[in-house]
Amino acid sequence: MTLRVPSWRFWVLALFVLFMIVPVIATGLFSVATRWDRTLWPEGLTFAWWIKVTARSAFMTTLMNSIWAGTVSVLVSLVLVVPTTYLAHTRLPKAKPFLEFLSILPFALPGVVLALGLIRLYAKVPLPLINTPNILIAAYVIITLPFMYRAVINSLESIDTKSLTEAAQILGANPLQVLLRVIVPNIMPGVVNGSLLVFSAVFAEFVLANLLIGTRFKTFPIYLVEFTRSDARQASALALMSFAIAWLIALGVLWTAGQANKSRQVASRA
Repeated sequence: MTLRVPSWRFWVLALFVLFMIVPVIATGLFSVATRWDRTLWPEGLTFAWWIKVTARSAFMTTLMNSIWAGTVSVLVSLVLVVPTTYLAHTRLPKAKPFLEFLSILPFALPGVVLALGLIRLYAKVPLPLINTPNILIAAYVIITLPFMYRAVINSLESIDTKSLTEAAQILGANPLQVLLRVIVPNIMPGVVNGSLLVFSAVFAEFVLANLLIGTRFKTFPIYLVEFTRSDARQASALALMSFAIAWLIALGVLWTAGQANKSRQVASRA
């Protein structure tokens, strides 16, 4: 019996997983360490920092604020991006280069510049945006546009949208029915992936939340950063919570999308 030596792909993948998981493990150990500055390993373990940081009333408030901001940003992105991308892909192909440019622009636009630009612009417009969560959601939709657009356009390009649209129209479907009942179910993987990327980016975003609203609508990252200046162990606990919450929500969305896909497959077979 000969031993099989793992290929180089295995070692590359193992190194990547190790590179990604070691910081998470170290953060988790630091959040439960009584002291970790004199030896290689923590000198003692305690959950006192977790209990202390979650006992504050601001913990649940900021957590719900971030979840609300992430959910609303996802819904607004879906309403704006999915119909626009579908229309450009099927009816207005000349508009696709413009959308491609818009999807790249947020990467070149620093959060500080975007925040100051929005404040200067809407301070002169008689709209209830400044110092409210509304301007924060608008900013989040802008910076997360590349994630939602890329996921949706890739899914649209993987299916025959023209044939599906024409078949639905022949059967009497109006444009809204075509989009919601024919196109969206077929690009659901892209919609789910884009939604997860948008939510994750919004949930962990600090710069825009701090500059546009600050303590008027304190989010979870702002609450976390406050502890980095006073107690790194409590900040580590919050960082680990942030990772775990985003991960659990992602699993929940993926599970829901999988169940919906199974239901559609069963209904189509029936």
